[in-house]
Amino acid sequence: MTDLPANVISVAALHNRGRVFRDRTHAGTILADMLARYRDGDAIVLGIPAGGVPVAAAVAETLHLPLDVAVVSKLTLPWNTEAGYGALAFDGTLRLNETLVRQAGLSKTDIELGTARTREKVERRLHQWRGARPFPSLAARTAILVDDGLASGFTMLVAIEALRHQQAKEIIVAVPTAHSDSVIRVARQVEWLYCANLREGLRFAVADAYENWSDVEEETVGQLLGTPTGPP
Repeated sequence: MTDLPANVISVAALHNRGRVFRDRTHAGTILADMLARYRDGDAIVLGIPAGGVPVAAAVAETLHLPLDVAVVSKLTLPWNTEAGYGALAFDGTLRLNETLVRQAGLSKTDIELGTARTREKVERRLHQWRGARPFPSLAARTAILVDDGLASGFTMLVAIEALRHQQAKEIIVAVPTAHSDSVIRVARQVEWLYCANLREGLRFAVADAYENWSDVEEETVGQLLGTPTGPP
C-alpha cells in the first residue's frame, strides 16, 4: 500500500479487498467503530446524497450524533450522466475539473447549461430534505462528512470547501472505501480521513466494495433524514 498521510486512518486487514461490506448500513457501522472517539460528543454527521446518507445514518445512530445532509451534486457530461466534470454544493460553491473540461471539448454554453441544471437539482433537493430549516451552525463544531466511497474524490473536495465556508472547527471525512490516490488528495484538505477499505490499481469502482449495491432513491434519503415527503 502506498505511503499515506499521517492523518489517514484505515483498516490494514481490509486493504485491496473487494466485497467487504454487505451494504451501506453495514459499511456505516464499521466506520462508526473507527470513529468511536466521537461518540456522544458535539460532532455532527453530514451525509452526501444520495448514497452517502445511508452510511451516514448508520454512523450517526451508532455514535449517538445528529444527522444532517450536505447536498452536493456532480455536473455531468451532456452525453454521459455518469461522468462528472465538476460539482456544485448547497452554498453555491462550484468547482470545475478543468482537465476534463478540455478533454471533453465542452463549450462555455455547455458549462453554463450544465451548471444551471445542477443548481436546479441542488435547490430542489435542499427544499425537499431541509425545507425552511437553516443549515446547522458549524462554528466551533466538528463536522463528520460521509459518503459511500471516493473514486476521484472531486465531489468530496467541493463538499469540504463548502464546509470551510461554514467555518467548521474541524472536518473529518469518513468513507467505507476509496482509491489510495484520492485519499491522499482529499486528506490534504481535512483534519482527519477515515477509510476502512483502501484500494490501489488502475481499475476502481466504489460498488466493488459492496455485496449488495443499488442506487439510493431520493425518497429513501428523506426517510433517513426524517423528512419522508418524497419528490415535490
